[in-house]
Amino acid sequence: MFCSVIPKADSAFSTDTHSLPQPNPKNLIPLSRRAEELKSKSPLSTTMAAQAWLWTSLTVALTFILTVVNGNSEGDALFTLRKSLSDPDNVLQSWDPTLVNPCTWFHITCNQDNRVTRLDLGNSNLSGHLVPELGKLEHLQYLELYKNNIQGTIPSELGSLKSLISLDLYNNNISGTIPPSLGRLKSLVFLRLNDNRLTGSIPRELSNVSSLKVVDVSNNDLCGTIPTSGPFEHIPLNK
Repeated sequence: MFCSVIPKADSAFSTDTHSLPQPNPKNLIPLSRRAEELKSKSPLSTTMAAQAWLWTSLTVALTFILTVVNGNSEGDALFTLRKSLSDPDNVLQSWDPTLVNPCTWFHITCNQDNRVTRLDLGNSNLSGHLVPELGKLEHLQYLELYKNNIQGTIPSELGSLKSLISLDLYNNNISGTIPPSLGRLKSLVFLRLNDNRLTGSIPRELSNVSSLKVVDVSNNDLCGTIPTSGPFEHIPLNK
């Protein structure tokens, strides 16, 4: 019987775990501490993202609120006008005050911000009177109410319509004087008030409206002198 001696394992191949290099305890980071470090790196970016989202939400909400408020304010003003007018042909039938804004109403034009820019009711067989609330239509450019049977006076509040380009009230039954406040309409190009029952004189304030190109106040009961300065130097005035 032959026996052989199994040589002792070489220390280089020993499976003794004690012989493996051990990590330095000073270099070890506890898991709880590591988690805290990872969390500590994220709050800034998280906060910035939250702030960006908050500002975006507030901007959208504010824009919506302003659109609704402005739309309702202009709708209220126009509906006040509707209530002051007699409309036998139902041309104002679509003027529903329960809508968010009046931009879907017939005879109303709005800009991209849903602000009223035109009121086109010329030759519509309307009677009644104008209302001061029209002065709230601050983006209005064209106020066309010619060839109706509108009575009463021209509200001085129309002088607040800083964007107004054309004021056409001719061929009505309007009385009273021409409001001096119309001299504040620095964008006004066309002023046609002919064929009414206006009295008094042409306000001197209108001579300060350099944009005026057409003025027609003929066939009224006006008196006094005609302005000759400013735009009136070049306008063929009908009186």
